[in-house]
Amino acid sequence: MSKVCSICGKGRMSGNLVSHSHRKTRRSWAPNVQKIKVNTKTGGVEDQYVCTRCMRSGKVDRA
Repeated sequence: MSKVCSICGKGRMSGNLVSHSHRKTRRSWAPNVQKIKVNTKTGGVEDQYVCTRCMRSGKVDRA
């Protein structure tokens, strides 16, 4: 599954997981991306991967 929002372009972020002993290992955070049906500008319907922030803020016209 694609982990990039097709509306805002939000993707993975990376950083360090820091343990109690302060050892650092690399990890990544993925956005909450859902596959939904979206109305297109031409009047059709297509599936897109959209983050929940864009869905909640009304940036998407859902089918």
